Amino acid sequence: MHIAWLGKKSPFCGNVTYSREITNALLDRGHRVSFLHFAQDDEAIAPGQDVCEVPLPFLYKSQIYTIPTLGASKVLTAALRDLNPDVVHASLTLSPLDFVLPEICEALNLPLVATFHTPFDRKRRNFTSGTQHLTYQLYAPFLANYDRTIVFSQIQREVLIKLGVAPERVCVIPNGVDVQKYAPGPSNFRQQLGVRRSFTYLGRIAQEKNVEALLKAWKQAEMPPDCGLAIVGDGPLRPSLQAFYGDDLGVKWLGFVGDEQRRIEILRGTDVFILPSLVEGLSLSLLEAMACGTACLATDAGADGEVLEGGAGVVLSTQRVPVQLQTLLPLFAEHEDMTVMLGQKARQRVLDRYTLRDNISRLEALYDGVLTRPASSPSSLPLTRSLL
Repeated sequence: MHIAWLGKKSPFCGNVTYSREITNALLDRGHRVSFLHFAQDDEAIAPGQDVCEVPLPFLYKSQIYTIPTLGASKVLTAALRDLNPDVVHASLTLSPLDFVLPEICEALNLPLVATFHTPFDRKRRNFTSGTQHLTYQLYAPFLANYDRTIVFSQIQREVLIKLGVAPERVCVIPNGVDVQKYAPGPSNFRQQLGVRRSFTYLGRIAQEKNVEALLKAWKQAEMPPDCGLAIVGDGPLRPSLQAFYGDDLGVKWLGFVGDEQRRIEILRGTDVFILPSLVEGLSLSLLEAMACGTACLATDAGADGEVLEGGAGVVLSTQRVPVQLQTLLPLFAEHEDMTVMLGQKARQRVLDRYTLRDNISRLEALYDGVLTRPASSPSSLPLTRSLL
């Protein structure tokens, strides 16, 4: 099968990881993949890859959203016409191209699948306020014209259906992890930090990630000097937070770590992984930490609470992160047996529900389903082509 994949390769974010892992796994299964992404001509093709890459012109791109050039839709249309894939899969990049894709694919008679990554707070089910709520409301009328939309949890599916997307067009396929690569193993990360017990946050340093709540709790808990908190990642809040939480408190700022093997080493050498986010989709970093056998604490934002519920980790309330962590951090610092037990349960939960192998099998079945769909009648798609 030939899949035309529209996704991200930079800057680094969860969408980049998702696109890389899924397309590599599809290649391993013998499928042909063409990768379309926003890039300059000189950064589009990496030597030695077995993937046809197509650069799409852009004016601006970030970890959150992308602004294409006015002619990007014409470039995309021409590329899809030339490639003539069996199916188009868009790992949505929060760009105006997301809205014109149904028109383009309908004109070319190509089945169209989307993965909708937008995070959310699972407690706010009415979706009446907040940026992520508005994003769901904005996207729903367009997702109704995709042949299938993949989301990561049943809650997300219910929200999109409530907003008008037909139930048969919304599928739940959770993120999956390569459990051979992300697995318990040797690591000297604790020795590198110079600590007995290691705690780690890995992700963007941004408001929605609620890192400051973790740092406040760490400071107020007065953690022992042989415990260290590693903050792995970068973002707009890093300079201001780093100025107030530093080595004197046992906080180690490691910055962005692009090397995957290094991130695996960090996760393997972490005793407790903490994700205090206010909004989430389904965190790949959380699943990767769990797969490495690390005890995990995460809020019930998005689907993360669902991943940990039933004893696979500790679920925090988004409203009480500092208070809860102030109690839990010293507890985990002293009780190694508890972290070992939770790490084993976390690993087993991933093996049971969140392997990349099962993810790809379900994705292949979804592709087969859209390829055998009956010919659609002319639709009343929103007129958006003039945007680009």
